[in-house]
Amino acid sequence: MATSNPAFSRNAAFGEPGALASTKVLSPTELQDLYNAPAAAAQDTDRMTYEDTIRKTVLSFVLLLVTAALGWVLTPVTIIPLVLGGIVGLVLGLVNAFKKEPSPPLILAYAAAQGLFVGGISVLFEQLAGGVVTQAVVATLVVVGVTLALFANGKIRASKKATKVFTIAMVGYLVFSLVNFVLVATGANTNAFGLRSETFFGIPLGLIIGVLVVIMAAYSLVLDFDFIQRGVNNRAARKYGWSGAFGIMLTVVWLYVELLRIFAIARE
Repeated sequence: MATSNPAFSRNAAFGEPGALASTKVLSPTELQDLYNAPAAAAQDTDRMTYEDTIRKTVLSFVLLLVTAALGWVLTPVTIIPLVLGGIVGLVLGLVNAFKKEPSPPLILAYAAAQGLFVGGISVLFEQLAGGVVTQAVVATLVVVGVTLALFANGKIRASKKATKVFTIAMVGYLVFSLVNFVLVATGANTNAFGLRSETFFGIPLGLIIGVLVVIMAAYSLVLDFDFIQRGVNNRAARKYGWSGAFGIMLTVVWLYVELLRIFAIARE
């Protein structure tokens, strides 16, 4: 799948596979020495690997979970962590998304801020509809696990056409979310979830949109996995493992919040 990431387009590692391979013919002794040598790790080659990307992703989520626990404890006392985490997370999310080069400190700072937001929003939803947090956590793990399994087995892949549809759908969803927020904030719509609480043939609009958003989030995960796979296969610089970790974290948090809302709307 083509990418508009300028870091990829400028990096020789994202050209034809094997373009960087050496043409030197090795002697039998040199071949045996290479065979006996220990496998090179990511820090030795400075190349992106699955293992190194997984470590970066796990580190990011551990930090997110730690601050989420903090947000969970503090939010019933003061809403400041929730608001602060939401605002800082949004700003850092945009900064990281548009940076040409990944910045580990900014990505980890984003994880910490999102943790405060996730912990705080989870408390509010749990107070609104008890049990939704557990449901959302389990559902998030299932969606991520199934999507990863299907991608690993080659059952689903990113494509230009699907990505165009995904982009259009994302723009439409963002516009809807903004309009809904304005209506609720101004009191024009007094429903708990704004337009999402409106029903069509007895089904809340939030559930219909929620299902579509979960599908969108699943495809976003496919894009994240595809990004990592191409980076590893084309021997991208090791630092882009942070970009992969950021993408997965961004998508999983989005998916979790949407599932929280779906389960809460279903309880209305």
